[in-house]
Amino acid sequence: MRSLKTLSCSMLLAASVALAPGSGFAAGSGGGSGGGSGGGGSDPAPTQASPKKMKCKRGYAVQMVTVNGKQKAKCVKVTAGLVSPADLYEQGYALAKDDGEYDWALDLFEAADQTNPDVLNMQGYSHRKAGRLDVAVDFYQRALALNPDFVRAREYLGEGYAAAGKLDLAKAQLAEIEKRCGKSCEEYEDLSKAISAATN
Repeated sequence: MRSLKTLSCSMLLAASVALAPGSGFAAGSGGGSGGGSGGGGSDPAPTQASPKKMKCKRGYAVQMVTVNGKQKAKCVKVTAGLVSPADLYEQGYALAKDDGEYDWALDLFEAADQTNPDVLNMQGYSHRKAGRLDVAVDFYQRALALNPDFVRAREYLGEGYAAAGKLDLAKAQLAEIEKRCGKSCEEYEDLSKAISAATN
């Protein structure tokens, strides 16, 4: 078991996460913040305008509380209901994407909304980056079952297949992305590069 260590990255916080339509993180959005029909765009990145730095140990998440009329951040155990699913997602996203702390990120994603394709996709991403492709594939497939047009999940799935030498499966995902957003979208270009790199 990994020892608890202090998080030294930026944790993105919100006093209240009022996620407007199109913010990229709504149950079943699966499309990311890039918009467009067919679920194009990148993973839904954190939505707060004012990120703050906060240090928490593994197994804890940042929670915003009001003290004397002012918003303050505190570390609380990752327990269902203490931190909003959106905040858990955003903090896990920062750990995985910015810091490469995949297992730590998974602690937060696992406590987030398991019916949200974005959460499932980032669980797949984290498992894949930690070297667990078989587990990652299951999460990508669950995300795609909820939103077949989620091209970022298709890209990540294809990248995993390409890295594992399963080029036929990677190319199948590339074809599915092309159907949904063409050859000029970011997901198509990124997966195409990953397939090319795997064949050289």
